[in-house]
Amino acid sequence: MSQSATGPAGEVKRFDPAIDELIPRDAVIEKLAGGFTFTEGPIWFREGYLLFSDIPENTIYKWVPSGEVTVFRKPSGFDGTGAPKGAFIGSNGLTLDQEGRLTICEHGNRRVTRLEKDGTLTPLATHDGGKRLNSPNDVVYKSDGAMYFTDPPYGLVGLDEDPAKELDYNGVYRLKDGKLTLLYKDLTRPNGLMFTPDEKHMYVGNSDPNRKIWMRFAVREDGTLTDGELFADLTHMREGGLPDGMKLDTNGNLYCTGPGGTHVFNPRGKHLGIIVTPEIPANLHWGEADARTLYITARTGLYRIRMSATGIRPPAC
Repeated sequence: MSQSATGPAGEVKRFDPAIDELIPRDAVIEKLAGGFTFTEGPIWFREGYLLFSDIPENTIYKWVPSGEVTVFRKPSGFDGTGAPKGAFIGSNGLTLDQEGRLTICEHGNRRVTRLEKDGTLTPLATHDGGKRLNSPNDVVYKSDGAMYFTDPPYGLVGLDEDPAKELDYNGVYRLKDGKLTLLYKDLTRPNGLMFTPDEKHMYVGNSDPNRKIWMRFAVREDGTLTDGELFADLTHMREGGLPDGMKLDTNGNLYCTGPGGTHVFNPRGKHLGIIVTPEIPANLHWGEADARTLYITARTGLYRIRMSATGIRPPAC
């Protein structure tokens, strides 16, 4: 892998003047590192570094502002043997809980875990009704401590037809006080998810090439989801990439990786523009002390762009 910055890369496509308030006209997309296999799950630490997953390599990497990239954790999502070469077995989505502990979506082990301060690993979610989860993909926390995650089949080589798949759906889940609740199962490929700033709604992306959409749900007082409605649909786009990771800024604008780049929508679903990286993006996270730098994981590389918008991220970041 390359461990040094490689300079400007990509462009910002601007469809609406409102995007100029979010991304400066002179903003530059920088490539920070490359040579990976499939990068995902970036998460910023207030100590001043970024972690991100390389799923096929079963590794979590650590990037520091000097440009150095080191292995943070390997294996990151599968500690067994005999995985097919190139299989998506490693960690995917990463986040921090309210105590600053790293939460990991483990594809190969088919579970969500928490890395404790002493280095031990605590399984948080492994089964639904006695059946193994598919391959947890992305994860967020609500301010009440509840954990929400998506569970598509990307960690299984045969996807929905894989004989190891025990569930006949791909769900959106909530874990609160040790109780796992299936919230929604009618998306074929639930992926990225994120709360609105007031936590009254949740967005969920669907990474299905035949239905490239984002849904918006109301969040009930008990934390469950209702009134699912279509928020945005990019099924017509033929560029590479699918709805995947997403983040919001403090004004409720969405930044969603998808076909052709990272799409920017306002809270009403108006398409403001696209951050186009040289490689297809999978996920993103707000970094730096002021949460105004967007780090983007895109296939073999790690990128960033300096923003005017301020991002929403876990309080421990």
